[in-house]
Amino acid sequence: MQRNPVAKLLLFGATGDLARRMLLPSLFGLHADGLLPEGLAIIGSARTDHDDAKFRDFAKQALDEFLSDDRKDESAIATFLDRLQYQAADLSDGKSFPALAKKVGDVAGGLAIYLSTAPSLFEAAITGLESVGLAGDTVRIGLEKPLGYDLASSREINDAVAVAFPEDRTYRIDHYLGKETVQNILALRFGNSFFEPVWNARGIDNVQITIAETVGLEERAGYYEGAGALRDMVQNHILQLLALVAMEPPARFDGTAIRDEKAKLFRSLRLMTPEEVPHCTVTGQYEEGASGGKIVGSYTGELGKPSATETFVAIKAHVDNWRWQGVPFYLRTGKRMAKRRSEIAIQFKPVPHSMFSGRGGLLQPNTLVIRLQPEEYVQLLVMAKEPGLDRDGVRLREVPLNLSLDAEFAGSRRRIAYERLLLDLIEGDQTLFVRRDEVEAQWAFVDAIREGWTANGTKPKGYASGSWGPSAAIALTERGGVTWQDD
Repeated sequence: MQRNPVAKLLLFGATGDLARRMLLPSLFGLHADGLLPEGLAIIGSARTDHDDAKFRDFAKQALDEFLSDDRKDESAIATFLDRLQYQAADLSDGKSFPALAKKVGDVAGGLAIYLSTAPSLFEAAITGLESVGLAGDTVRIGLEKPLGYDLASSREINDAVAVAFPEDRTYRIDHYLGKETVQNILALRFGNSFFEPVWNARGIDNVQITIAETVGLEERAGYYEGAGALRDMVQNHILQLLALVAMEPPARFDGTAIRDEKAKLFRSLRLMTPEEVPHCTVTGQYEEGASGGKIVGSYTGELGKPSATETFVAIKAHVDNWRWQGVPFYLRTGKRMAKRRSEIAIQFKPVPHSMFSGRGGLLQPNTLVIRLQPEEYVQLLVMAKEPGLDRDGVRLREVPLNLSLDAEFAGSRRRIAYERLLLDLIEGDQTLFVRRDEVEAQWAFVDAIREGWTANGTKPKGYASGSWGPSAAIALTERGGVTWQDD
């Protein structure tokens, strides 16, 4: 991949929670390891009235709080802080941009912009940047979600961005794609010959993708109430995982080939009719219960008002193409769940005939589990014979073949997903960013579900905090003879 690093990074939302927890520590990690371009200037911007010194103090406090102890090198921190500058700006106020442009200065050496803002501000931000010369051929832009609330608003945002930034200079961020284990899906599928012959409807019975959180609203009440679980997690993270599991083999490991195959997969997702939605989706909202050994309140209690927003969703999806015809993809996400877990479980079809049934041996279908968090591992569940003389019959048991990424690569530092994505933005590699046609195909799938909920007057079912969601989610899989992978 030909790298084209920029000389400056403009970081909007630089005093927000994401910057404190993820962006500034990620940029420091790249700096400390000598991966940032020499002389790269990082200009922070937000509505907060800081100057350079105050922003450096803010960044120092963030690093003190969120860096692990083994990364706290005071000399490296000092040289990193020297890179930082700051200019206050209000993206909704066009008068803010001339001062911002003056602070950024000449962009002939290349500028990368990281923009995380409410969808309502995208058009004003792009117009303001273009008006002061911060959108030319040497400028690329990274966009954080949410990129709209539905297909129509997503198209409006994409159209507004495209006025100043063509697709080859637009980097839509889904931080899940920066996770090491997510990229290992590609290595697992396309770097090992023994999976491909059975990675299809002939070999796989069903696929389950779960992103479960134990937290409630935290500080996201304003955003989450307008989004819900379907928009917040399914439209982006879960569908991107589905694409990596189900897409056809790309010819090359580059941004065009990989994103071409993902886009083809999204176009193959079956759009549900309003009649199908009640039978293929379940929505829920957490109520009082026990989580992490503590009694916790309900969603509406935390919100402080009645709400019909879903905090849980389960979906039975289908991919209508040759490879996956007839294979259900069960997707599930929720807040206040029993455990924090992000994983993909691929259940293979059973053997066509069991030679052990006459001797009492019971077989379970093989399952491949790819755990993304909190642990990182790949586990293949296979059948093995229990030791013994077998006078009373053959005893078979499911045993795991484990690849623990944490243990196997213990000598390698585990990087924050944003480290990779920020470095790719700075260097100009679009492989792990989402293309416009992907986003819009994802929204088409999600919009069809929401339209079905509206048409059927669907309201979220209550579930106890600390559980695995509404009982209807269990029924969703059991109707197909499938059980959620909850162990």
